[in-house]
Amino acid sequence: MGPRRWVRSRSRYRPRRPARGRGALCDDVAVPDWTYHPLSPALVAVLGRGRAHRAALHALATLSSTRAGRGVVRFLSHHPPVPDDLRGRFGAVVPVEHAADAVRALPALGAGVVEVGPVAAADADAVRRAAEGRTCTLVVRAADAAAARACAPFADRVVVGPVPGHVHLDDPAPGAALDALADPGSTVLATPALLVRSGPGWFQRVVEASTPTGSPAPLRSVGRDPRRWPAWLWGLLVGLGMVGAGLGAALITLGPLLLWYDRAYLGMDRTQLGDLNDRLVPFLQHDRITMAGTMVAIGVLYAGLAWGGMRAGWPWARTALAVSGMLSFPTLLYFLVIGFVEPLHTAVTVVLFPMFLLAVLGRPAAPAWSLRPDVDEGVRRRSLVGQLLMVATGLGMLAGGVVISLVGLSDVFVPSDLVFLGVHADELREASERVVPFVAHDRAGFGGALVGAALAVLLLSAWGWRAGERWVWWTLALSAAAGFLPAVVVHLLIGYTDVLHLAPVLVGVVLTAVALVLARPYLCAATARVAARTR
Repeated sequence: MGPRRWVRSRSRYRPRRPARGRGALCDDVAVPDWTYHPLSPALVAVLGRGRAHRAALHALATLSSTRAGRGVVRFLSHHPPVPDDLRGRFGAVVPVEHAADAVRALPALGAGVVEVGPVAAADADAVRRAAEGRTCTLVVRAADAAAARACAPFADRVVVGPVPGHVHLDDPAPGAALDALADPGSTVLATPALLVRSGPGWFQRVVEASTPTGSPAPLRSVGRDPRRWPAWLWGLLVGLGMVGAGLGAALITLGPLLLWYDRAYLGMDRTQLGDLNDRLVPFLQHDRITMAGTMVAIGVLYAGLAWGGMRAGWPWARTALAVSGMLSFPTLLYFLVIGFVEPLHTAVTVVLFPMFLLAVLGRPAAPAWSLRPDVDEGVRRRSLVGQLLMVATGLGMLAGGVVISLVGLSDVFVPSDLVFLGVHADELREASERVVPFVAHDRAGFGGALVGAALAVLLLSAWGWRAGERWVWWTLALSAAAGFLPAVVVHLLIGYTDVLHLAPVLVGVVLTAVALVLARPYLCAATARVAARTR
């Protein structure tokens, strides 16, 4: 009889209890936590538990079977690298019937070891298939000596009976894994029961908890020499610059509306625009106020990512800033299609884009995050519904930004615009050949800004959801207020109240409000800070 294995659970050690059936692994690794917990009951109801989970696990394994696919999975999970002293010391234990899919799927999520067992001699072919092309350590827990001999050519390690040093963990709290990993000779493996309860994010949470961290750099620690400024400070300056530019654009819109270069391009002033069409001025104001609000929202998102994320050393925060900025800054080039170059837009881009490059290309801050103990499971599950809603909001905004950009670069007006203006687009073109391109510049620019805001919302929501991270909640709340409220108010003030036109904005408001209400107890949890391992 081999040595007895123990598992950490609720701060006391106890013998490992059996997993919930040999097929339980299929419940865990197919999707992120924010889709796994909210959506799995519905999918199970439609497809059946076994079929739904087997299909999901196999799909992830298929994606992870290529280098490019593993890159996609790692990008979507975006966990920090496993600390060197823990590399190859944690993973999962799986039943043999799911070994092939698990060995392909789990390493992309952070697992370095997969234990398969119990394995009989008749299962040797399944072990061989699982071992092909593996990127993790494969350990076989053989039922007897005959099974060990049959599997020995395919596995990295074969043991008859319990594997010495392997701790099978049922408690999903990262602290339990850290306690077990404190023994240098231990290898911590998640049981199917743990992964069913916790979701696929368990590997990421253990990696984050096990990463040695320090303390975030205070602002006063930054010197006066810009050459030595950290990347997060440049990101913060980009965010503040975007907020300032958005507020400036709003003031111009509420004041003169047209600057000297606008009047020169159009060949007319604000009064003459009103004479051309009495609703053209409020229409331009509604486009520009909406654009200004989106710019402020982007600034809030970038400032939050820089201060709360990059300063704390979160790798995903810089990636989110980079992806958003690299797709929003180039919208300046829309002028190649439209033919109107706005000097103020160009000046803002010229000033902020180099700062953006310094933010995303500079040396990242060392890990300086602190983790908090898990809150009530019901609170966490409700917050995951909120996370799913915020991700859906980001995807909806992204689709809207792409559509608005395409409309601005082609037809310029949607049918409800022409109903509000009471005129056909051809009539405006006949009255002035430059009015429509002028509107197109505003419309396409707003679409590009919305794409940037959408990506920041999407990636912050997908990657930043952790207990006690108040800055995530406030960043999303303030950016939503800056983006949605001006858009709704200006439509109401000018009388542009077409229901279909406003529907995407109103849906976004509702989804965001519900998401933030559900997530607030989790993201703003007033729990005592529990630091990860310190350097």
